Amino acid sequence: MNETVSKKSLWAGRIISGWMVVFLLFDGGVKVMRVPGAVDATVRLGYPARLLLTIGIVELTCTILYVIPRTSILGAILLTGYLGGATATQVRLEDPWFFFPIVIGVLVWLGLYLRDERLRELVPLRSFPTGEGAVSLTR
Repeated sequence: MNETVSKKSLWAGRIISGWMVVFLLFDGGVKVMRVPGAVDATVRLGYPARLLLTIGIVELTCTILYVIPRTSILGAILLTGYLGGATATQVRLEDPWFFFPIVIGVLVWLGLYLRDERLRELVPLRSFPTGEGAVSLTR
Protein backbone atom coordinates (compact mmCIF):
# COMPACT_ATOMS: atom_id res chain seq x y z
CA MET A 1 0.00 0.00 0.00
CA ASN A 2 2.30 2.72 -1.23
CA GLU A 3 0.18 5.77 -1.94
CA THR A 4 1.73 9.19 -2.24
CA VAL A 5 0.45 12.34 -0.61
CA SER A 6 -1.10 14.81 -3.07
CA LYS A 7 0.27 18.35 -3.18
CA LYS A 8 -3.03 19.72 -1.80
CA SER A 9 -2.98 17.32 1.14
CA LEU A 10 0.70 17.94 1.76
CA TRP A 11 0.28 21.72 1.88
CA ALA A 12 -2.93 21.55 3.91
CA GLY A 13 -1.11 19.31 6.40
CA ARG A 14 1.88 21.62 6.52
CA ILE A 15 -0.32 24.67 7.14
CA ILE A 16 -2.38 22.97 9.88
CA SER A 17 0.75 21.51 11.48
CA GLY A 18 2.50 24.86 11.19
CA TRP A 19 -0.25 26.68 13.06
CA MET A 20 -0.27 24.02 15.75
CA VAL A 21 3.52 24.23 16.14
CA VAL A 22 3.39 28.05 16.40
CA PHE A 23 0.68 27.82 19.07
CA LEU A 24 2.42 25.07 21.05
CA LEU A 25 5.84 26.78 20.90
CA PHE A 26 4.25 30.03 22.09
CA ASP A 27 2.37 28.25 24.87
CA GLY A 28 5.44 26.30 26.00
CA GLY A 29 7.60 29.41 25.70
CA VAL A 30 5.44 31.55 27.99
CA LYS A 31 5.56 28.75 30.55
CA VAL A 32 9.36 28.45 30.39
CA MET A 33 9.71 32.25 30.61
CA ARG A 34 7.28 32.25 33.56
CA VAL A 35 5.14 35.02 32.09
CA PRO A 36 2.87 36.25 34.93
CA GLY A 37 -0.32 35.28 33.06
CA ALA A 38 0.96 31.73 32.63
CA VAL A 39 1.91 31.53 36.32
CA ASP A 40 -1.54 32.77 37.35
CA ALA A 41 -3.30 30.32 35.01
CA THR A 42 -1.22 27.39 36.27
CA VAL A 43 -2.00 28.21 39.89
CA ARG A 44 -5.71 28.68 39.03
CA LEU A 45 -5.69 25.19 37.51
CA GLY A 46 -4.39 23.78 40.81
CA TYR A 47 -0.73 23.25 39.98
CA PRO A 48 2.12 24.78 42.00
CA ALA A 49 3.88 27.63 40.21
CA ARG A 50 7.21 25.82 40.66
CA LEU A 51 6.08 23.18 38.11
CA LEU A 52 5.59 25.72 35.33
CA LEU A 53 9.13 25.38 33.97
CA THR A 54 8.86 21.57 33.88
CA ILE A 55 5.46 21.68 32.17
CA GLY A 56 6.80 24.14 29.59
CA ILE A 57 9.87 22.01 28.87
CA VAL A 58 7.69 18.92 28.41
CA GLU A 59 5.43 20.79 25.98
CA LEU A 60 8.36 22.20 24.01
CA THR A 61 10.08 18.79 23.86
CA CYS A 62 6.93 17.09 22.54
CA THR A 63 6.47 19.88 19.99
CA ILE A 64 10.07 19.64 18.77
CA LEU A 65 9.67 15.88 18.34
CA TYR A 66 6.49 16.59 16.33
CA VAL A 67 8.38 18.98 14.03
CA ILE A 68 11.18 16.53 13.18
CA PRO A 69 9.90 14.30 10.34
CA ARG A 70 11.61 11.15 11.67
CA THR A 71 9.99 11.54 15.13
CA SER A 72 6.75 13.30 14.16
CA ILE A 73 4.47 10.37 15.03
CA LEU A 74 6.15 9.97 18.44
CA GLY A 75 5.73 13.73 18.95
CA ALA A 76 2.02 13.51 18.09
CA ILE A 77 1.57 10.62 20.52
CA LEU A 78 3.32 12.53 23.30
CA LEU A 79 1.34 15.71 22.53
CA THR A 80 -1.85 13.65 22.75
CA GLY A 81 -0.89 12.62 26.28
CA TYR A 82 0.06 16.16 27.22
CA LEU A 83 -3.19 17.58 25.83
CA GLY A 84 -5.16 14.77 27.47
CA GLY A 85 -3.79 15.93 30.81
CA ALA A 86 -4.82 19.49 30.01
CA THR A 87 -8.31 18.30 29.12
CA ALA A 88 -8.62 16.24 32.31
CA THR A 89 -7.52 19.21 34.41
CA GLN A 90 -10.10 21.48 32.81
CA VAL A 91 -12.88 18.91 33.09
CA ARG A 92 -12.05 18.44 36.78
CA LEU A 93 -12.46 22.18 37.29
CA GLU A 94 -15.65 22.22 35.20
CA ASP A 95 -14.04 24.75 32.87
CA PRO A 96 -16.28 25.29 29.82
CA TRP A 97 -13.16 25.55 27.61
CA PHE A 98 -12.22 21.90 28.26
CA PHE A 99 -12.71 21.14 24.56
CA PHE A 100 -9.89 23.48 23.46
CA PRO A 101 -7.02 21.00 24.06
CA ILE A 102 -9.13 18.32 22.35
CA VAL A 103 -9.40 20.50 19.24
CA ILE A 104 -5.66 21.18 19.31
CA GLY A 105 -4.98 17.43 19.55
CA VAL A 106 -7.28 16.65 16.64
CA LEU A 107 -5.59 19.33 14.53
CA VAL A 108 -2.13 17.98 15.47
CA TRP A 109 -3.13 14.54 14.14
CA LEU A 110 -5.01 15.91 11.12
CA GLY A 111 -2.01 17.98 10.03
CA LEU A 112 0.26 14.97 10.41
CA TYR A 113 -2.16 12.63 8.62
CA LEU A 114 -2.43 14.97 5.65
CA ARG A 115 1.34 15.30 5.25
CA ASP A 116 2.73 11.93 6.32
CA GLU A 117 2.45 8.88 4.07
CA ARG A 118 3.56 6.53 6.88
CA LEU A 119 0.60 7.52 9.02
CA ARG A 120 -1.79 7.06 6.09
CA GLU A 121 -0.47 3.53 5.63
CA LEU A 122 -0.83 2.83 9.35
CA VAL A 123 -4.38 4.22 9.55
CA PRO A 124 -5.98 3.95 6.12
CA LEU A 125 -9.31 5.75 5.83
CA ARG A 126 -11.36 3.93 3.23
CA SER A 127 -14.96 3.82 2.25
CA PHE A 128 -16.75 0.48 2.41
CA PRO A 129 -17.19 -1.24 -0.94
CA THR A 130 -20.69 -1.39 -2.34
CA GLY A 131 -22.27 -3.47 -5.02
CA GLU A 132 -21.62 -7.01 -6.06
CA GLY A 133 -18.92 -8.81 -4.12
CA ALA A 134 -19.09 -6.42 -1.15
CA VAL A 135 -18.91 -8.09 2.25
CA SER A 136 -21.88 -7.29 4.46
CA LEU A 137 -21.29 -6.65 8.14
CA THR A 138 -24.92 -7.56 8.83
CA ARG A 139 -26.57 -10.62 7.39
